[in-house]
Parts: sequence; structure tokens; C-alpha cells
Amino acid sequence: MFIGHYALGFAAKRAAPRMSLGTLFVAPTLADLLWPVFLLLSWEHAHVVPGPNPFFTLWLDDYPISHSLLTLIIWGGLFGYLYQRRTGNKRAGIVIALLVVSHWVLDFVTHRPDIQLYPGGAKLGLGLWNSPAATVIVESVMLIAGVAIYAGVTRARDGIGRWGLWGLVVLARGLVLQHAVHACADRHARDGHFRHHLRVAIRADCVVGGSPPRRYVRSSSTSMTFSISSTVL
Repeated sequence: MFIGHYALGFAAKRAAPRMSLGTLFVAPTLADLLWPVFLLLSWEHAHVVPGPNPFFTLWLDDYPISHSLLTLIIWGGLFGYLYQRRTGNKRAGIVIALLVVSHWVLDFVTHRPDIQLYPGGAKLGLGLWNSPAATVIVESVMLIAGVAIYAGVTRARDGIGRWGLWGLVVLARGLVLQHAVHACADRHARDGHFRHHLRVAIRADCVVGGSPPRRYVRSSSTSMTFSISSTVL
């Protein structure tokens, strides 16, 4: 899953309203940020298998350090602890830890059986990716819900904040479509194709997570509506 991870980042703004959107994006995608590093170090492995389904052209052989449930609990605890130590915000630290672990849950739903509970364990996966149409529908619904929650919790400071949010959403969706198109079109240049997957994954996480919109959390003192929202938070 790709967009679904960012959808959770958007939605988590309600639980951690003072946390930046960039941090909320990094937490649920931390596994995918670690994976290219471990892959290049040959600690984890993958290869390209050209085929009609764009979600299966990159075959993930083993990646237990970045993606197993046990290691994600460790990574999440470490990330959450460091954030809490830096900011003093215990609740935000817990939210970060949960977002990191959520990556495994979403990947379990979408992947073929290739993710593990712990390194060396059985490989699991429900295989939503077997149906590209269903994948697009599920991730689109998640994105709409996540953005709706985020937009309800925040308010634009100016025009950049107002239109920047929607530009960010379009950019995220465009990167996924570009990835799918190239995955279908470039089936013969295996090495170049593999490097392309890495470039898209890294660029997506850096670009989408690197420039949060100019928005602020709705204040409880502004109006009755904002007061209700703050109470829910």
C-alpha cells in the first residue's frame, strides 16, 4: 500500500494536532524509508518480475528488518521515544509509534504473502494487490477520509495553505499513477526498472512528506464549532 499510509498520516492530525504533517507522513512510511537503505546494503532483497499486474513487478524476497511486525514495533518505539524526548509530548510519541506499526497492518492487507510477524517467521499477506482496481478504490477511499479529517482539524493560513493541501493530494496521487504506468510499460529493462522503483519510492516519501501546507490547528477560542472540535481532540 502507498496512498493508504499517507491517509493515516492525514487522519492522525486529529489525535496529534500539534505534530507537523511531515512527521505524520514519515511515521507511517518509515518502513519504506528504511527499506531502500537496507536493500542497497544487501541486508534485504528484491527483484523485478515483469508481468501484467503493476503491483507485483517488484518481487520482495525478504525484508524482515524494515517490514516485519516485531521490528516495526521496535522502530516505532524508538521513533516515538526520541520524538517524546525532543518535544515532551507523550501523546504524540504514542501516536508516532502506532503509525509506524500501522504500516505492517496495511501491508498485510495489500501484499501477497511476503511479510512476517518476526524475522524468520512465516510469510503472510491477504493479497489485495491481486486486484489493481480494488486497490485503487480502497486507497482512494482512505485518502478521501484522511484528507477530510485533516481539513476538519486544520485551517488554512493563506492561499498557499488552502491550495497547497489539494496540490499535495494531487501530487501524491500522481506519483502513484506514474509508478503504475512505468511498471506496466517498462517490462524489459530490468535493472533500469528496478532503479526506477527505488527512485519513485524515495522521491514520493521525500516530496510528499517534505512540504506540509501552511495550515494551523483550529483554535477553541475562535467559535463554538472550533470549541467542539477541540473537545473531540
